[in-house]
Amino acid sequence: MLNIGLVFGGVSPEHEVSVITALQMAAAMDRTKYTPVPLYIAKNGAWYSGDVMLELERYKDLDALIPQATPVSLAPVPGGGVELQTREKLRFWQQAPPAQRLDVLFLALHGGEGENGGVQGICETYNVPYTGSGVFGSALGMDKVITKMVCHDQGVPVVDFIAFRESEWGNREEEWLDECERRLGYPVVVKPARLGSSIGIRLARDRATLDAAIEDALRYDDKVVVEYAVRNLREINCSVMGSPDEATASVLEEPKTSAGEALLTYQEKYMRGASGAKGSKQSAAPSEGMASLDRIIPAPISHEQTAAVQALAVRVFTLFECAGLARIDFLMDGATGQVFFNEINTIPGSFSFYLWAPSGVPFDELAHRLIQLALQRHREKNRRVRSYDVNLLALRAGGAKGSK
Repeated sequence: MLNIGLVFGGVSPEHEVSVITALQMAAAMDRTKYTPVPLYIAKNGAWYSGDVMLELERYKDLDALIPQATPVSLAPVPGGGVELQTREKLRFWQQAPPAQRLDVLFLALHGGEGENGGVQGICETYNVPYTGSGVFGSALGMDKVITKMVCHDQGVPVVDFIAFRESEWGNREEEWLDECERRLGYPVVVKPARLGSSIGIRLARDRATLDAAIEDALRYDDKVVVEYAVRNLREINCSVMGSPDEATASVLEEPKTSAGEALLTYQEKYMRGASGAKGSKQSAAPSEGMASLDRIIPAPISHEQTAAVQALAVRVFTLFECAGLARIDFLMDGATGQVFFNEINTIPGSFSFYLWAPSGVPFDELAHRLIQLALQRHREKNRRVRSYDVNLLALRAGGAKGSK
């Protein structure tokens, strides 16, 4: 039986989405093989654990939940790995509970340091197995500007876009608006460069709404993307699982917006009244996460288009050196069939389980595969030489102060 440290929450606008994703995964784990140990990161950055943290209903009242949880911290173990240690203040007669060894950290964080390589760097430093992409793939995938640049350089089609920082926007607003109008025209889509769950994304059809959309996006990030809005837009998404050496694509989905909505918003993704794949009659609840979105699975496009999108998704996954599981989102012009890379989610909402079940991988098997991929990558990493056993500091020659 392996102890799986399920890391979720975090200091991020996607905090609530992360909670849903993590508790879905905890419920899916095979309890004969794995014991999920919740590691909840509160909005103030404090870490908590305890069985109570696995009950979704409790998160409706965080002020009541936190006092029932146990403050914890991670401590590195000599030779690699981590232990979970309590930070509770004990009376002088009380004895601290023994530290709990965690065999794998299952990262279910969305946005912020949890998805941009920050937490992954901690895992690498502690030499503990962890799910998902490494530091490089996570950091790259989080930045919509850099991903588009890399894809464009490697021949992966992307829409025309303009990106700038808040420092460049300030006192030059009219110049940037002119540039956007000249190069892109209208309508355009405005996005924070390093955020997910469609937070801060707006469609602008004129100069006034473009100005307002940029100002809104800058509330979430200091870098903004303004991109050409694909006409006759159809969104086609594909999940990919594996490693940079061997990866497999899922079936495709086509998310659907409500009547009158031009873009998939946060509310569309997580707070819609209807749920599941096309034809589903089940009423949605916030606990369904990305599964509450209306979608058609498999996406109603030709076999040739499906194969092309899947191949493109695997190419992006391997190009970014991703691992574990990711979801790659594409934009399709419904009139021409042209496909553009939109973005990659290295820790997708609900772990895209709704794309893997139709691909023959039920949720419990998906959890098992992700854990095994993490362990395999960790074994491969530790087969390499990780230190150079020469005590340079003990050498006398050339060690004097000022030596070149």
